[in-house]
Amino acid sequence: MTCSVIPDVIFLQVLGTDELNAYLSKYHLELDPQLDALVGRHSRKPWSKFINCDNQHLISPEAIDFLDKLLRYDHQDRLTAREAMAHPYFFQVRAAENSRMRTQ
Repeated sequence: MTCSVIPDVIFLQVLGTDELNAYLSKYHLELDPQLDALVGRHSRKPWSKFINCDNQHLISPEAIDFLDKLLRYDHQDRLTAREAMAHPYFFQVRAAENSRMRTQ
């Protein structure tokens, strides 16, 4: 096992293995048996589980929606780069940039 496997396992523990198995089945893929044994079975964790008093000031419904649409197993369901940049999460950034451009 290499160090690069650890972030993948954490990702699996957050998104859950049911959705992973659905993805694997949809595309007729098989998980490496060693990784399968390492991963185990996990239910999907709600994003609210990761909100605490230290980070709640950074959280918005747009941020949760953005994360949810980016962190998907299925590449067909995941936001593209263009879609990500157009997401409402970046509205304030786009508005500030547009304002800055108008004042130049």
